[in-house]
Amino acid sequence: MLRVLYLVRHGETDWNAAGRWQGQTDVALNATGRTQAAQVAEALRGLTIAGVVASDLGRASETGRIVAQAIGVPLAYVDSALRERSFGCFEGLTRQECEQRHPESWRAWLAERRPPPGGEDQAVLAQRVTAAVVNAAERVAAEAAAVVVVSHAAAIRAFIAAVTGTLPPPVANAEVRRATWDGRAFTILSGWSPLLRSEPGSDASRAPRTRTG
Repeated sequence: MLRVLYLVRHGETDWNAAGRWQGQTDVALNATGRTQAAQVAEALRGLTIAGVVASDLGRASETGRIVAQAIGVPLAYVDSALRERSFGCFEGLTRQECEQRHPESWRAWLAERRPPPGGEDQAVLAQRVTAAVVNAAERVAAEAAAVVVVSHAAAIRAFIAAVTGTLPPPVANAEVRRATWDGRAFTILSGWSPLLRSEPGSDASRAPRTRTG
């Protein structure tokens, strides 16, 4: 049975606006972020949605609640496995502050994408997020009703990279990716943003299907 998913990055926070690494630090949405969540809901209105699943971090769970309430579906559950990647000692810092306070770790990140002290490995991130997305597809989505999954930028990128073999471009606040799950593999169908007035039916970033093992 084919199931449709809409992967949504949470709305903006003050740390997003300031260019600070959030990781698993629990930072709330700001007013712009709440507006963005409402815009996501408006863009999804009219589609058949069974429910919303969100990361348990506040910026994602609040985005999920706003979307769910606006389109009249339940926030089915929150899931810690959908959390953002842990960025360890970089969390709370700007890029310039990372370079100044942790120069060796910053160089290793830029050159090798080596996680900073206390940070999470990319493979571990991809594995947990992929498992969480599968769970959302199978528990909440139905053959005729999609699930909205609200997560975070690095988490969504890691999932897409695991599925397609290619790391996608950065994911903006409130950006959406549409995907399908056939019980064995995901297909990433499109990427769009309600903030740019893109349409959920466009397939601008179609990618090949890849088995998840």
